Amino acid sequence: MHGRRTSDAMEPLVFAILRALTPPDIEVVLHDERVEAVPLDEPTDLVAMTVETYTARRAFQLATAYRRRGIPVVMGGYHPTFLPDECGAFADAVALGDAEGLWPAIVADARRGRLRARYEQSDYPGLAGKPLADRSVFKGKRYAPVTLVQYGRGCRFNCDFCSIHAFYGNSLRQRPVRDVCAEIEQAGRTLVFFVDDNLFVDVPKARELFDAVRGMGINWFCQTSIDIARDRNLVRVMAKSGCSSALFGFESLRTENLRQMRKGWNVKWQDFETSIDVVRDAGIMIYGTFVHGYDHDTAESFDDTVEFAIKHRFYLANFNPLTPTPRAPLYDRLAKERRLIHERWWLDPRFRYGDATFHPRGMTAQELTAGCWRARRAFNTSGSMVRRFLDPKGALRTPRNAVQYLLSNVISRRAIYEKQGATLGGPEDLEVPVSLGAVAEAAGTRGAGVPRPTDPLFASAAW
Repeated sequence: MHGRRTSDAMEPLVFAILRALTPPDIEVVLHDERVEAVPLDEPTDLVAMTVETYTARRAFQLATAYRRRGIPVVMGGYHPTFLPDECGAFADAVALGDAEGLWPAIVADARRGRLRARYEQSDYPGLAGKPLADRSVFKGKRYAPVTLVQYGRGCRFNCDFCSIHAFYGNSLRQRPVRDVCAEIEQAGRTLVFFVDDNLFVDVPKARELFDAVRGMGINWFCQTSIDIARDRNLVRVMAKSGCSSALFGFESLRTENLRQMRKGWNVKWQDFETSIDVVRDAGIMIYGTFVHGYDHDTAESFDDTVEFAIKHRFYLANFNPLTPTPRAPLYDRLAKERRLIHERWWLDPRFRYGDATFHPRGMTAQELTAGCWRARRAFNTSGSMVRRFLDPKGALRTPRNAVQYLLSNVISRRAIYEKQGATLGGPEDLEVPVSLGAVAEAAGTRGAGVPRPTDPLFASAAW
């Protein structure tokens, strides 16, 4: 997001996938600014960047520096897929959607010096028969000792604030289980993170995965939806296969908010307390996430949520200000209601990490920012960490759980303090003055009725 180093970065799986899709005669070098400086003067024929909304400003800065040297830049990922015109102002080529089916064509065109401005495909590529992720690009870099593996893509839910459904639509795909297991064996680590947005988009296939990894001796964790807790046997099978912890999006303790965010199914079959008991009884530690700022939240909601997370001895928890991202229904709704503080917060130099980006109904924007920051600090006090650690169903269940708990909480606490209030973007010497309004007009995507900002940003060499 900001060009600084971090000590807890995990391997960026996308680049291992791209390396596997790249012809072997092409020299590939990975530079990850989270763990090392990016050498902007290094000779290269093509720069490929994956861009998320939070990293867009920094990505545009780096792309500008390369293009000034005459080096073509291609961007892919969520943000270019949602805002191809915005990203196209800073890149020679933009890839929309999955890399499979696109990247080989991009490389072939780059060889001939004939990059097209945009690459997209009419359908979602199948995941069977693809080469295993090539992690050789990570060699020599200091990453957390965790193997990231993807089983499937997409989510069967379409929550108001989430971009996943906008990216994948109704496409729900899984890789062959044998390929997943082969990739885990090839990586050679016992700690595995399944990065799927929701590991349970297809329950029978999830069971197939659990049966396959149960004898591999791995300790794994994942992200999934709390509705799995209505099937107690399924959760037990999940735990017996090696799952030590899982991230669940609780989002809110208020049913009215869950309905507004299209996540009423969180409590459709049973209440949160019952679901939590099912997961904890199976021996799985809970990482709970919450968003604040929906219409039925008040300034008192933060304390209630923190008390809930500590009471149920969550392994980790995060308390985020509701943030509208491109193509999510939430963003369009708030723009239409003229409640956005920044037209494009990810580019606005006034934005700081953790800031509210819109005007909520039940509190001020300042109260939303301060409340989430207060909640994060309260959950991560030493007293809270000790109380949550002394849990026979969680951290104290096994020595492995205890070590994972302590390391994760120390890292999480440090990251929270490092990120809060950080600016997006890097060193000032990469800034090129231009108005944000000009970016929007060049991209042709400025929202109707949204106040026009005048703060300087930066532009590509093409301007």
